[in-house]
Amino acid sequence: MSLQLALVDQRVLSALQVDGRASPGRIAEVLDVSPRTVARSLTRLAPHARVVRVPNPEHGLRGATLLRVRVLRGRVEVIADSLARRPEVLFIDVLSGGDEISAVVLGGVPALPTNAITSVQALSVLHVFSDAADWRSGLLTPEETTALTPPAPTADHTPDDLDQALLTLLTTDARTGPGALATATGTPESTVRRRVDRLAASGHLRTYAIADPRLFGLTVDANVWMTVPPGHLDALGRRLARHPSVHGTLATTGPTNLSVAVFCRDLPALYDFVTSLNDIPAAEVTVVGSAVKRAGRRG
Repeated sequence: MSLQLALVDQRVLSALQVDGRASPGRIAEVLDVSPRTVARSLTRLAPHARVVRVPNPEHGLRGATLLRVRVLRGRVEVIADSLARRPEVLFIDVLSGGDEISAVVLGGVPALPTNAITSVQALSVLHVFSDAADWRSGLLTPEETTALTPPAPTADHTPDDLDQALLTLLTTDARTGPGALATATGTPESTVRRRVDRLAASGHLRTYAIADPRLFGLTVDANVWMTVPPGHLDALGRRLARHPSVHGTLATTGPTNLSVAVFCRDLPALYDFVTSLNDIPAAEVTVVGSAVKRAGRRG
């Protein structure tokens, strides 16, 4: 059964991609629809999408490792579930074919049961050109996107204990309002509002709308593992990070040095993407069978 949303719901979800904390009134104003339409859309979206707070990759993905783990037949679900329970594991995909897991891990390679693993590739992340929070559906106009884009950080700030408590709550649900945050932390709402504003101004409230790509009619999630001449790596990584199909671009160590994650409408569209890479000496393509965990949240 198709999960694809109606266009109005796709556009509201697209607005949350730009600013996960945008109010229904602000979304309605920018998209030129009624607040009631947005409220109803958010209710319909609730079972399918959620907004979380994620770190800026410039400082939040230091020490990250991209794992490719080959697993014995019949053990993939067990291994994926074991990895998903670990807070340091941010993303887990089971690749099509059912015998390989791809994961992004902070802080090194976790212990794995050797009796179920046939091989492990641990690729250190050298540079993040783009991550999942950067991807946009393309359904908003440039003017709408600009209107919804939060202001760029304007100040440096080191979060204290109260800030960390607020960030922890927002990491689970980035749309949590000041009242609920005040109740959870035992802090006056006026103080919470000031703290949240300061965290936003210092770049600590980066949001990510987690949603199945099929909601946008994109049925294929794939990884392209490329071997790129070192002198071309930076330019190509930056170019691919801007491609509308790409939802993650990482430079890594290992036999392949550029990993790109793409959403495509179907396999012919994936073929078109891959064949457009005519300046790449070598590439391996893997299709994601199931997304087990996204941004530290299980699917």
